[in-house]
Amino acid sequence: MPTVVIEGRFRFVINTRENLFEPPHVHVWVDNEDTCRISLLTGNFLERPPSGTRRDIMVAYRKHSAVIQETWESVHGE
Repeated sequence: MPTVVIEGRFRFVINTRENLFEPPHVHVWVDNEDTCRISLLTGNFLERPPSGTRRDIMVAYRKHSAVIQETWESVHGE
């Protein structure tokens, strides 16, 4: 499960083993907890992020979205 980016208290992680039916996504860890995922197709949350973190997560995600997408493609070959 490679960490792609660490931005403050947020860690963006691409799992190497995912179910085939799941859309491309990145896991968002807040502090030491896997809290939610963001779809790489839409840029929307797949689960509700922890209260009070939505905006900050999205700012960090948008800042690093290109490298997150590149990492997904290198891991999953899509």
